Amino acid sequence: MIERPPKLPKLRNDVYEAELLRLQAELVELQEWVKATGARIVIVFEGRDAAGKGGAIKRITEYLNPRVAQIVALPAPTERERTQWYFQRYIAHLPAAGEIRLFDRSWYNRGGVERVMGYCTPDEHQRFLRQCPTFERALIEDGIILRKYWFSVSDRQQQKRFRSRLTDPMRRWKLSPTDLESLTRWEAYSRAKDEMFVHTDIPEARWNVVEAEDKKRARLNMIAHLLSSIPYEHVPHLEIVLPERPPSTGYQRTARSLQHEVPDYAATLTRKAVEPAYVDPED
Repeated sequence: MIERPPKLPKLRNDVYEAELLRLQAELVELQEWVKATGARIVIVFEGRDAAGKGGAIKRITEYLNPRVAQIVALPAPTERERTQWYFQRYIAHLPAAGEIRLFDRSWYNRGGVERVMGYCTPDEHQRFLRQCPTFERALIEDGIILRKYWFSVSDRQQQKRFRSRLTDPMRRWKLSPTDLESLTRWEAYSRAKDEMFVHTDIPEARWNVVEAEDKKRARLNMIAHLLSSIPYEHVPHLEIVLPERPPSTGYQRTARSLQHEVPDYAATLTRKAVEPAYVDPED
C-alpha cells in the first residue's frame, strides 16, 4: 500500500513570492560568508524524476555569483570514466575555498537509476553502498559542508507532471526514455531508495527529505532548512564610493553607420498582438 502525503492548503502566491525573495537575500548573505571565510559547501539534490529538484536549484542560484555557486549536472559517464573509480569523476567538481557546488543528481545515480535500470552490476552497486559513507566522511573530515536533499513526490503527482510535459513546449525536453520507464518501475525505485537510505543516511551526512507535492512549498522548505543548518554570519560590506568621471580628452565615438548593430526587434512588438504570458503548469 502506497502512503499518500497529506493534502495541505494551497500557498498564496504573494506569500510565496515575498518569502522566496527574503530567503534569496539570505542566500546572498551565505554566499558572502562563504567567500569571506573560505568555506566549501556541497549540496546534493536527489529524488524522483519531476520532483522539482531543478526548480529549487534555479531559485537558489538566481541571485548568486555563478563564479561562487556552480551547478554540477554531469552527463552519462564516458567509456574512459566507466573504467575509473566510481567517485573519481565527481571529485573533480568539488569546491575549492569560497565556493558552493550544487549537484543536480550526483554519485547517488548508482544507488538509484543505475541500480534499477541495470546500468551497473550487483557487485558494483554493493561496493557503492559500502564505499559511499566512507567517501562522504572523508569530505566532511576535510572541512566540506555537505547537505543532502531527497525530493519526494507521489506516483500520482509524478504522472500528472509527466503528462503536462507532453504538451508543454517549454518542458518537453525534460522527458527522456529513462524518465518514462521510471513510471513502470515505481516500486523498484522505491526499494532502491530505501536500501540506499539504510546505508548512506549517516549521522555526519543525513538525508533531508523534502515533501514536494507542492513545488512552491518544497522550495521554501528546502531553502529555509539549508540556511538554518549552516552557521553563517553577516559579513560587513566595504563602503564603495564611485569615483568622479575625469574630464574628456577629446575622444569621439565611432559613427554608428560603421558598426553592425543588432536590429531593434523590440520596436516591432508595439505593432504585434501580444501573446499570452507563459504559465508553468507544474506551479
